[in-house]
Amino acid sequence: MNTPTARQAPALPARPLIALTLLVVLAHVLLLQAAPLAWGPVPEPQAATPRPFLTRTLEIKPAPVMASAPAATPARPRPVRRRAPDSQENRAPAPDLMTPTAIESIASPAGDSTALVGPLAEISAPPSEPVAPTAAEAAPPPPGASTALTIPGSVRLKYAMTGRSKNMDYSAFAQLDWLQDGQTYDAKMVVSALFLGSRSMTSSGRITADGLAPTRFLDKARSERAAHFQADQGKISFSANTPDAPWLRGAQDRLSVFLQLGSLLAGAPASYPVGASVSLYTAGPREADTWTFMVESEETLRLPAGEAATLKLTRKPQRDYDQTVEIWFAPSMDYLPVRSRITQQNGDFIDQQLRVVEKP
Repeated sequence: MNTPTARQAPALPARPLIALTLLVVLAHVLLLQAAPLAWGPVPEPQAATPRPFLTRTLEIKPAPVMASAPAATPARPRPVRRRAPDSQENRAPAPDLMTPTAIESIASPAGDSTALVGPLAEISAPPSEPVAPTAAEAAPPPPGASTALTIPGSVRLKYAMTGRSKNMDYSAFAQLDWLQDGQTYDAKMVVSALFLGSRSMTSSGRITADGLAPTRFLDKARSERAAHFQADQGKISFSANTPDAPWLRGAQDRLSVFLQLGSLLAGAPASYPVGASVSLYTAGPREADTWTFMVESEETLRLPAGEAATLKLTRKPQRDYDQTVEIWFAPSMDYLPVRSRITQQNGDFIDQQLRVVEKP
């Protein structure tokens, strides 16, 4: 008996199969031509509209002035100690510091405004009523007038200090930290001596077309006293409960004044020849007054940090109790202060000389 077999499907003719394949290929080609291009070079961005060129009279140094510092003998690296009194930088000769009165000018009570605190940190006078500026000092610069300034880059300066107080000699150390980011600044001056602690001055504020514009000045020893620069209210107020002083454009404090002075010298050295003078309205922790410095001479100094060419400025006493202030700026260091000396009417003095320049 024969078993029936499954019927086989008839084979497709060859020509219709080829025609169907060509039709599919043609459809893919048309589809690819209509699709958006997803790969390939990214179109170049349109060129930004060029900014207008603006001329400025304010130059801000972006980096520390390490390369320009006076040459100094490199010290051997020493391990860092946690206790400040054990640090060599804070150690002063024992014979000079055995009696507290020998250096009371550094760690004096906050209420003693006649004490010396370091030439860069304090130029003081007995408490008095705020001194109102003259009409010429209060008047704004004439239209079109400009002041050239060069703000130094961030840096740390360390000083050796010697002095004489009440017929006794003493030694101490000081450090100035200067930080700026092109828009704001912070400056701190610390004077320290073994057994007697430290005293500090701090200035913070903005960098403007007029140079440094302090917003707060702090004097810290056994207590704190501060001056607040309130430009929007046109006044400088004091935490010591003394009367407010008028705020003026370009006003400085007792720390920023030296950095502002150096910035003016660096910005236009030819504008300050020997015999010229520069006045800056300056506030302390209790009052404000106008300080006038005379450009006295060009001198080459032998400092602990090395030899340096300098420009010396002097603030002469204006009243019986005023101090004589001498300060030396180094052109090779963007006119940062490398030495300063304050002399009292009775002959007591304090002399501060640069010994180390570091990155902050």
